[in-house]
Amino acid sequence: MERLYRVSEVARMLNVSTVAVRKWIRLGKLRAKRIGKLWMIPESELKRFLGEKTREIRAVIYARVSTNKQERDGNLDRQVERLRNYCSAKGYKVIDVVTDVASGLKEDRNGLHKIFEMVENKQVDVVVVEFKDRLTRFGFEYLKRYFESHGVRVEVVEESEKSYIDELTEDFVSIVISFAARIYGKPSQKFRKIKNAVEEIVKND
Repeated sequence: MERLYRVSEVARMLNVSTVAVRKWIRLGKLRAKRIGKLWMIPESELKRFLGEKTREIRAVIYARVSTNKQERDGNLDRQVERLRNYCSAKGYKVIDVVTDVASGLKEDRNGLHKIFEMVENKQVDVVVVEFKDRLTRFGFEYLKRYFESHGVRVEVVEESEKSYIDELTEDFVSIVISFAARIYGKPSQKFRKIKNAVEEIVKND
């Protein structure tokens, strides 16, 4: 019969308080059996938990800016640096830094495709982004749930980057420019005029 450990025994073994052990049990991080009034932890579950606690967590950083100007201004590099510092503080091993210069509305992003491949091939444990909209402008919860179905979690460092109006303005510009490029072609003078006009309106708003 498998050996069972009391909460107090596990706390001594891990050098933590009994409150911490009970919190892990309550959150589902440490599975335990209810026997009478006591929580008892099976030896196999304790070994699993210890393995997870000591295993190196592989992190991939995903950073994105919408425009080449933002990249030239150093916004992308600063975003990556902040995420590196975050991973270092959490004790994560950064195995890759993936970036995109594209609208959050664009699904066909090379960097985002790479993230999907890493998740599906189980090469990573956690995807770290600064803001939700860096990963995607809409449908964040769907992506998060898909990654979690592959055993990968998404960590968002900050809750919100911009005001709602700022986000809509940025998306509007991306949509108008994208449609103009499809209709007239990027080399055309018509496209350049529309692009410049839209950017000028937003800049002076």
